[in-house]
Order: sequence, then C-alpha cells, then structure tokens
Amino acid sequence: MKVLLVDDAAFVRMSLKKILNESKYEFEFIEASDGEDAINKYKINSPDLVIMDITMPKLDGISAVRAIRGYDHNANIIMCSSIGYQEKVVDAITAGASDFIVKPYEADKVIKSIKAVMKL
Repeated sequence: MKVLLVDDAAFVRMSLKKILNESKYEFEFIEASDGEDAINKYKINSPDLVIMDITMPKLDGISAVRAIRGYDHNANIIMCSSIGYQEKVVDAITAGASDFIVKPYEADKVIKSIKAVMKL
C-alpha cells in the first residue's frame, strides 16, 4: 500500500514509518513537509492513503484535504493533530478526511484507523 505521510516535522514522519513498518502490512512511503507539497505529491504518486497533520507551514492540512478531495473524491485521508487541537476534528471531517487520530501516536490506534479507512 502506497502511503503519503505529511507533516512538517521529519521526526513525526519517521515515527509513523516505524509504526507502520512494525505492522503486518507492507507500505511504500512518500513524504511531504507541507500542504502544497502534499497536493503535488498526491497528484504525481496517486497514493492509496494519506496521513496528514493539520498544522503546517505554507498550506495547512485542512486546506490540503479540500484540494486533494477536489482532485480525487475517493481519496483516503487520515488527519492528525496534537491533543490541543481536538476541536479541529469537525473541520477535518467536513473537509473530507476519512478519520482523525491524535498525537502522540499510539501504534494500535494508528493501525486501527488505517484498517477502518482502507477496509482491511
């Protein structure tokens, strides 16, 4: 499964890769550090799943979700944010996110979200 990991913090993308690599599923990773980069990489790579942070420079995650869903109505997108931004859940889902997970990541919750969104 091809996954686009979008977060402005490289260590966050690394922690997600570690969680996913330790699961029973096989993933191919594409990385982006902001919303603009995410939209471009989505169009070029057509990933099966996007895991995207809300708060990023240049273009925030909610705006990027809207753009990606406008490009591909069937895009599978899981939004992520720190605990303090839980009020953004409604904004993320309204924008087109399929699910929402909270940082810091717990491996079982990340995998459970992926299984639900991807119907595994």
